[in-house]
Amino acid sequence: MPQGPGDLTRDPLIRAFGALLRAHREAAGLSRPQLGDALGCSGQWIGKVESGEKSPSEAFSIDLDTYFKTPVRTFHRMWEESRRAGRHLALPPGFPAFLRLEAEATSVRKFEALLVTGLLQTEAYARDVLRSGQKLDALDQLVASRLDRQAIMERDDPPRLWLLTDETVIRRGIGERAIMHGQLQRLMDVAERPEITIQVIPGDTGSYPGLEGSFTILSFDGAPDVAYLEGAGGHGLLIRKADEVAALAVRFDLIRAAALPERDSLKLIAAVMESA
Repeated sequence: MPQGPGDLTRDPLIRAFGALLRAHREAAGLSRPQLGDALGCSGQWIGKVESGEKSPSEAFSIDLDTYFKTPVRTFHRMWEESRRAGRHLALPPGFPAFLRLEAEATSVRKFEALLVTGLLQTEAYARDVLRSGQKLDALDQLVASRLDRQAIMERDDPPRLWLLTDETVIRRGIGERAIMHGQLQRLMDVAERPEITIQVIPGDTGSYPGLEGSFTILSFDGAPDVAYLEGAGGHGLLIRKADEVAALAVRFDLIRAAALPERDSLKLIAAVMESA
């Protein structure tokens, strides 16, 4: 079940650690007791780390990296970062809580105005997007965290993802030509999956509701929808009020009405990929 407002006061990095742990566990098809048995701890302890109630130990973070074979020691790097005085993982306000909720969602509706969604980014694309102003170690950690987040799309019961994206996103040249070509190919590949729908709003649409910015709506079994509104300067807002979430759902539908049908959207992505 999605966490209540009181849960958002916990340390953001510990929350992000827990969200990634849960995503990895569910992608592996493991219950909390099963993972606990494999790591020599209780399922209850796993649950408390996932919810952010307990801080992971260094040994536990190393065990997770070993067990899940994570890139660049993701869990241990996050543990190190949480212990480094005065430093935090570069996550926007509200985003760690959003990661936790995203891992629990049964349906994800996204509108992206500027970049390919992090759930579908290639490693090369993510690295170029996150590169600005980052030291190599911090960049490696951010990229690894973004890729680990994608584990929810690889589990046995992935969420239903409906992505609306502005045409400028697929035409924006991120990094070298090969990087953008690879990213567009990734979109074409994942669009073949039945649980993923991608639609593009053509560049000549003119004014439409998506110009107000990117946002996400998460749906759950037995719990109200939650939304995440992206803002300028890396800031974000987690929205739980029913009327505000409903207003964003209406905006999503209006944007979808302006988008090309799925088949035409994929034809456009293919055409842009050929010219990239």
